[in-house]
Amino acid sequence: MKTNYQIIALTIIVSSLFSCNNNHKADGYGNFEATEVIISAENNGKLLQFNTEEGEVLKKGDFVGYIDTIPLALKKQQLQTSKEIVYSKSKGVLSQINVLKAELKTAHISKNRIENLVKENAGTQQQLDAINGKIDVLNQQIRSIEIQNAPVVNELKSLDIQLKQIEDQLQKSNVINPVKGIVLVKYAEPNEVVTFGKPLYKIADLTTMQLRVYVSETQLVTIKIGQEVTVKIDEGKTMKNYAGTISWIASEAEFTPKIIQTKEERVNLVYGVKIDVKNDGSLKIGMPAEMWITENI
Repeated sequence: MKTNYQIIALTIIVSSLFSCNNNHKADGYGNFEATEVIISAENNGKLLQFNTEEGEVLKKGDFVGYIDTIPLALKKQQLQTSKEIVYSKSKGVLSQINVLKAELKTAHISKNRIENLVKENAGTQQQLDAINGKIDVLNQQIRSIEIQNAPVVNELKSLDIQLKQIEDQLQKSNVINPVKGIVLVKYAEPNEVVTFGKPLYKIADLTTMQLRVYVSETQLVTIKIGQEVTVKIDEGKTMKNYAGTISWIASEAEFTPKIIQTKEERVNLVYGVKIDVKNDGSLKIGMPAEMWITENI
């Protein structure tokens, strides 16, 4: 008889504990997010190759495809030809400058020698004045030729800049994946004509998901950045647990989003919180989940 009473008492205690646990609510509700990046075309032309599919895992730096580069290649050849023509025009002028600079170098050597002779009373001031005059004339001649050649030099510089721009466009004709992740949506197909800024595909790194939840002001004292919490998702009739780390807490309050809780609770001011959760493949963007502060579980 005593044993029966003990069994009944134990059953009541267990039932009471189970009831308490069931009555306990999660500390936050929200949905999973991920940083989604839309990769767009950086050039105009036909998309000759585009090798990616939705669900494909891409690494940073992977070659995805390329846009037709024939017009750019022809433009580059045209600019190079123009540069050669302009350079040939300025070649004679540049050779004149080189001759004058050589004469100027010789004149400076002669000046130094005459200055030494004057110091030893073996040379005259007239010789020194003559060489200084020659140096001045040579400098004036060089400046005059450089001024006459300035438009040609500027044209060469302009052509060099245009060639660099073409090289940049040629590089941007290759579609290179900039971030590691999974292709979520594909917006273009091979042989389509694309323009600058046209979206090609959307990618996101789903290895670590962010659960965004909202907490009340009274809950702020129980959480902090870097704190470990438990995240739960529905798994049939039970809940599946994940370890999470709080990575961000909003500095300003906002009204509760309409998708959260009851109409009465939506008028309250709450603070957004992000929790980093390592994805085992089950977590998806938009999936609902609960945050449970570890101490309350």
